[in-house]
Amino acid sequence: MKTIIGIDLGTQSTRVMFYDFENKIIVGSATVPHKIISRVDGTREQEAKWWIDAAAKAFFQIDKTIRETAIALGVSGQQHGFVPIDKKGEVLHSVKLWCDTSTQEQCDDITAKVGGIDQIIKDAGNPVLAGYTASKILWLKDNHKDLYDKMETILLPHDYLNYRLTGEKVMEYGDASGTALLDIRERRWSDQVLHALDRDRDLRKALPRLINAHEPAGFVTSEASKLFGIPEGIVVSSGGGDNMIAAIGTGAVVDGIMTMSLGTSGTLYGYSDKPVFDDEGHIASFCSSTGGWLPLLCTMNCTVSTEIMRNLLSIEVDEIDYLAARSSAGSGGLILLPYFNGERTPNFPNGKGTLTGMEMENVTKANIIRCSMESAIFGMRIGLESFLRLGFKPEEINLTGGGSNSLIWRQIAADILKTTIVVSDNSEAAVMGGAVQALWAYNHLNNGETDLKYLTDEHCIGSEVLRYEPGEDTKKYDEIYVKYREYISSLSNIFR
Repeated sequence: MKTIIGIDLGTQSTRVMFYDFENKIIVGSATVPHKIISRVDGTREQEAKWWIDAAAKAFFQIDKTIRETAIALGVSGQQHGFVPIDKKGEVLHSVKLWCDTSTQEQCDDITAKVGGIDQIIKDAGNPVLAGYTASKILWLKDNHKDLYDKMETILLPHDYLNYRLTGEKVMEYGDASGTALLDIRERRWSDQVLHALDRDRDLRKALPRLINAHEPAGFVTSEASKLFGIPEGIVVSSGGGDNMIAAIGTGAVVDGIMTMSLGTSGTLYGYSDKPVFDDEGHIASFCSSTGGWLPLLCTMNCTVSTEIMRNLLSIEVDEIDYLAARSSAGSGGLILLPYFNGERTPNFPNGKGTLTGMEMENVTKANIIRCSMESAIFGMRIGLESFLRLGFKPEEINLTGGGSNSLIWRQIAADILKTTIVVSDNSEAAVMGGAVQALWAYNHLNNGETDLKYLTDEHCIGSEVLRYEPGEDTKKYDEIYVKYREYISSLSNIFR
């Protein structure tokens, strides 16, 4: 037996999976949770050491005889996190995560120095938002200059895990495009943005070598072999950000296929063979981890909303669908603006969770749970409307992420988005995408199959596909969506 390994370094946990690609079966998997450091100023951080400890613990939960069969490995990682390391490879500060909104002051500073949002989009393709890596770098410079001066290399979460696996400091274009430092048209670092961060220091020297998606990041070292209990010398693929790798895991590697992920954050994205730019700023202009581009909508609050409400109401996960079914479309008039982590789409770094429409009779557990589910999809509809304006017209949308396990949420998505929702029994999009990218990289080195669409068709579609069509609630959701946008408009000055 030969296996490929997928690793998903997520916000809430690290997951490891061994996939027997010859027989198309998962033969081993394990998940270990993470903590998050949260502060009222919007700080969201983790220690990089937690990721390494979690990965090692997950690996050793899998039988040694399975671990010994691995021939390649691919890492999917949460995007935008800032991992500053010194010349010895030691991490200098807690890692600011994608959901950290404490750096808005730095975003404003960078934007002003470049010449405004329009100029940044012209120079690099994306505005500098609080979630992206660029402002986190300036935050370290502004608040911990001594650590900034010791910073030898800037890495992203998946880059750091690759570094611990291979000893190599590299970055691929997909995850790099989420830093706001990359000119995505030219696939090179933006001089204008880098100079806005620091005019006295050449930050190019702190950025790792850029590699193409099919190239290996390196090979597992002897030290990493002992730490993780996997074979020395096996291929480690370039890896990528979680959304870029989940695109592989859902087959979104050619034009016309779109994927929506209901995870801690909510994302909607589709492959493009050319750069895509949104003047309204809802759609991020990212590169893919397959050699193309991946225009993407990201909302910072998705399953976060249901988790907060579930904890508030003291109900179990398996009760969510039951309660939501006891309510109906529109949740009795309740509408939630789910900006618990601030928000990226719309761009409300100071946004707050806001429950509106409360009356004497409608404040029930069922209505509160259902409106938290509906709110996540209303945010996605904002993005889908932008995609349609830019020429994307998906006939169906692949659904993945933890929220995709909810039967009610699947139908809510179809009704609000007025689009067929497709759910495969392959629910491990990010970790499977990492494994398939690893196989792709291995095949490039060993004269194997290198048609990525062929590989995703073979390994990522799943044996059972369910489709959810827009139903009778579609018209009612159109009316509620209008109210949702009115609430956003009314509160926008407070949230910015």
